[in-house]
Amino acid sequence: MTQPMLEVTGAVKAFGTVTALSGVDLAVPPGRIAALLGPNGAGKTTLVRIVATLARPDAGVIRVAGYDVVADPYAVRARIGLTGQYAGLDEALSGRANLMLIGRLAGLSRQTARERAAELIDRFDLAAAAGRPVGTYSGGMRRRADLAASLMARPSLLVLDEPTTGLDPAGRRQVWASLAALRAEGTAMLLTTQYLEEAERLADLVHILDQGRMVASGTPAQLRARTGTQLVEARFEPASVVPAAARALAARLGLPPDGVHADPASGWLTVAARDGVGTLLEVARALAADGFAVADLGLRGPTLDEAFLALTGQHAVGRAAS
Repeated sequence: MTQPMLEVTGAVKAFGTVTALSGVDLAVPPGRIAALLGPNGAGKTTLVRIVATLARPDAGVIRVAGYDVVADPYAVRARIGLTGQYAGLDEALSGRANLMLIGRLAGLSRQTARERAAELIDRFDLAAAAGRPVGTYSGGMRRRADLAASLMARPSLLVLDEPTTGLDPAGRRQVWASLAALRAEGTAMLLTTQYLEEAERLADLVHILDQGRMVASGTPAQLRARTGTQLVEARFEPASVVPAAARALAARLGLPPDGVHADPASGWLTVAARDGVGTLLEVARALAADGFAVADLGLRGPTLDEAFLALTGQHAVGRAAS
């Protein structure tokens, strides 16, 4: 069996009386992306800092490419690239100079650093701005330059702590495309993110932390299936009838008022499908009986957003954001 590029066993970390990590386990094989999700304060950044040798665990074993982060921190640092929540670049230096500096600090010769910088500048579409100070870059360009810097030494493991925070949708998708290409080339990645769509699109495995404990692990599809809940959705035109339709439907189905989720802004109404297709038919009959014309009606499984909320003890029924 191929050795995991990252292996975390029983990781524990406390800050005074606050336990940030309580026996966390996870593994990232070569060429795979593991997403780490969790509410604010769940312990995600603490784990990232331990993997990156920026903090020491109180207990447990964490290995990168077989090297222990406590016993062999220098060997670990030589094998990882780190992209934090904010670009760690010198804004007064050009993009090319930043990459050269990172390469030299990583032990590359001047010629090798120059060649690697040129390769990454081309790869991340930074050629037109490579000679300009990073302080003049847009948010998306800074994130791409920061990602390029983390790859200068050809790391075996790339650690990404919310790498697309603050980016507009176009910038986010550019970073996603770059990460997908790196995975295809065999780079292992540990990704923390607040964007469920990001985890859905990129991750081979998703690990959900809550209050320092790993509450669920699996593929996005496996985590969606764990909620065991299908949803019936109905769309109305005009959208203004949604609140009245929700009240009438709740009364017909014998549900509490909050048992039917109404979104007047989008025109959608959502209710948990306790009996699958049976609930769908029941909703259709109830709405017709009360004279509500439905523009669209369907049955769907839960999104990763909804699975995340359920698995972390938060419950919400509603239409996923598109």
